[in-house]
Amino acid sequence: MTWEPRPVPEVTPETEPYWSAAAEGRLLLNECGDCGLVYHYPRAHCPDCFGDDVEWIEAAGTGEVYSYSVARTMSGWPEEDLPLVVAYVELDEGPRVMTNVDADPEAVEIDTRVEVAFVETDDEDVAIPLFRPVEDEE
Repeated sequence: MTWEPRPVPEVTPETEPYWSAAAEGRLLLNECGDCGLVYHYPRAHCPDCFGDDVEWIEAAGTGEVYSYSVARTMSGWPEEDLPLVVAYVELDEGPRVMTNVDADPEAVEIDTRVEVAFVETDDEDVAIPLFRPVEDEE
C-alpha cells in the first residue's frame, strides 16, 4: 500500500513532533500534566482542562476496534485499496483515534485487537499511522 495520491497531512509546528515520530515508526500521544488526560489529536492545550503543561508520550501502538464502517467506493481513493475499513480504535492508553484498518473487512469486528503500522509518503518527514489486526499468538 502506498499513500499517494491521497493528500499528505500539513505539518504545523504543533504537530511536527507527532509526524516526525510517525516517520520513525513511533506513535505519540499527548498527556496533560495538570489533569492527567492522555489524548489525541496533537494540540498544545489539554482539551479537558485547557492546561498547557502537555508532554509527548510514546504509545504502545495497540488497541481495539471500537467502531468501524466499510467504504466500498470513495472518490479519489485508489481503486486497488478498496474496500476501505474506516475505524475508531481505542488505544490501550485510552484515547480513541479515527484511522484506517488495513485488513479484509471480513476480518474486522468490534473489539478486534489491532496494532499500529506506518505507511510512508513522498515526504520523508511524514508517515501515516494505520492499524492492522494482531496475529494470534498460539
